Amino acid sequence: MPVAVSLSTPLRACAAGESRVILPGRPATVGEALAALWRIHPALRDRILTEQGEVRPHVNLFVGSESIRHTGGLETRLPASCEIAVLPAVSGGKRPVIL
Repeated sequence: MPVAVSLSTPLRACAAGESRVILPGRPATVGEALAALWRIHPALRDRILTEQGEVRPHVNLFVGSESIRHTGGLETRLPASCEIAVLPAVSGGKRPVIL
């Protein structure tokens, strides 16, 4: 089974409307997977990485259920088949009313 990248709704406009992209080949790390993703949808790069090549602070990447921030960042090793989820950080909202 291949490596797939699941894109949140705000990123789909940069990926021809796709919600899930199957990557060619067998990327060994998250960084390699993202490089393969850029070859298919180059507009996603600037939405996910900074100019210095780091994951933007407001973007979360998960391999399965694990955030790459806790597993080695872009050097996180990928199993033979997995899904990488790209999600924007969610914050803010209305304060709850305490009765």
